[in-house]
Amino acid sequence: METKDKHIVIGGEAGQGLVTIGQMLTKALARSGYEVLVAQHYMSRVRGGHNTYRIRTGNGEIVSPVDGIDILVALDQETVSRHKANMTESGIVILDETLDPEGLKAVRVPFKELAPRPIYQNIAGLAVVAELLGIGQEVLQKLIRNTFRRKGDEVVTQNLTVLDEACRWTEAHKSSCTPLPPAEGDSGRMVIHGNEAIALGALAAGVKCCFFYPMTPATSVAQNLITYAERMQLIVEQAEDEVAALNMGLGSVYAGAKTLVPTSGGGFALMTEAVSLAGVMESPIVIVLAQRPGPATGLPTRTEQADLNLALYAGHGEFPRAIYAPATVEDCFELTYRSFDVTERFQTPVFVLTDQYLADSYRAVHKFDLAALAPVAEPDTGNEGDRSYKRYAFTEDGVSPRKLPGFSEALVLADCHEHTEDGHITESMDVRVAMNDKRMRKEQGMRAETLAPRYFGDEGASRILVCWGSTEGPAREAAARMRRKGARVGVLSFTQVWPLAPESFMPLLENAEEVIGIEGNATAQFMKLIRQETGFKVHRTVLRYDGRPFTPRYILQNLGEEEG
Repeated sequence: METKDKHIVIGGEAGQGLVTIGQMLTKALARSGYEVLVAQHYMSRVRGGHNTYRIRTGNGEIVSPVDGIDILVALDQETVSRHKANMTESGIVILDETLDPEGLKAVRVPFKELAPRPIYQNIAGLAVVAELLGIGQEVLQKLIRNTFRRKGDEVVTQNLTVLDEACRWTEAHKSSCTPLPPAEGDSGRMVIHGNEAIALGALAAGVKCCFFYPMTPATSVAQNLITYAERMQLIVEQAEDEVAALNMGLGSVYAGAKTLVPTSGGGFALMTEAVSLAGVMESPIVIVLAQRPGPATGLPTRTEQADLNLALYAGHGEFPRAIYAPATVEDCFELTYRSFDVTERFQTPVFVLTDQYLADSYRAVHKFDLAALAPVAEPDTGNEGDRSYKRYAFTEDGVSPRKLPGFSEALVLADCHEHTEDGHITESMDVRVAMNDKRMRKEQGMRAETLAPRYFGDEGASRILVCWGSTEGPAREAAARMRRKGARVGVLSFTQVWPLAPESFMPLLENAEEVIGIEGNATAQFMKLIRQETGFKVHRTVLRYDGRPFTPRYILQNLGEEEG
């Protein structure tokens, strides 16, 4: 995994426009053919507070954020002071000429001179960074036209003028920074983040309803669906609270609509009774749980992997479920699509368990091949059916025929109580046991279709790093750095964390000399789940729960390894 890359950090207060610079620079890099990986760190306030937009870019596969900074774009003095200790040996800071570089190698930009009004200083900053990196001005010009065309020709022209002035000014300072090597990638890729990919996966699967109550970092799933609502005949409704959101979702599912409910930990905690209702009603619904640190409001704009147990045990009583944990933007699309199929075929809630880092992380990805996707299961909308229909009929695999109300003479009942095969309330001991067994039999079918974990690295590795979800990238890069020093290291990455299929991974774990769990919480929830299901105990763990994403350096330092 050789990369020739740069790590660019844009820092400043919320409201200073750092996201604007960051997003446009990310698109310019991707459209020039470079790989990009974005990590956004922001505080829970509308204005003020120190935020950063971090882009790692270059050629070759880039799978993880890093710590060392090659280019620091400082929109305020605090950015310099906070990050100067993380500058690489050749790192430079780009800042306004009125700010103090505090001893760092610097490009001091006369922003007031280059931009006639403060609102254009973002474009001046973008131009300086892009010019230093060697990004062609044509890419930037096209980007500006696309970005500002709705605001009129005058705005576009003014931004292009600032771009030209700033690029010409930067010509004299190019020696300050080594440009990127020529791009080797595809310039025609999409630049999207994890939540956009989840929305696209849902659309590809035919989602028709989305109910939500705004909660960072899940909200942008719904916001992205809103942009497609009219074109795709999709209903997106902001409910009065989270309890209502999931219950509205269950109503739409009963009527036959493919439904998605995105939320985060605190909101999901309020939904748990409705999760249980989905279990007893055997309702096919997809819930996106975007993790952030708790308890309660915790660090609402930071990242963590501490809601696995919440998703695994949410809802009273016993009923099956599946939990997917995407590691990449591509996974976000594919696993969301898969979730709609699994939830319909097994008629039980399915979770997509993501986190703030992945939700906000932009990557350049190829267009998804919709033609290659297997069809998603559909409910029975046929007009065959009569009054003898039994919504909860006992079946060998536990999955009962699911007809929709109104399409036939069949009476389609639903109930939050224990019920008979035809859906009427009962307190019969025999029926209760038989109905509970029927529901739980579905887990056997789901377990048979569990995605095997991905393995990266040496065959017969003596040391294996076990991870799940977005921790995959940092673990892979940490392992690659260890291999460069001669170690035989592999990474076992789980993108489905429930149900588990031990036969697909236990031989690897049992044959390794050392197994290390890498997980974004304080109690190693997934490693304990593996032990609970298999009896296997990982030998040690590297845990992170300070609200920041893993980096290869963090993993290596906690393993006592040289960074490499």
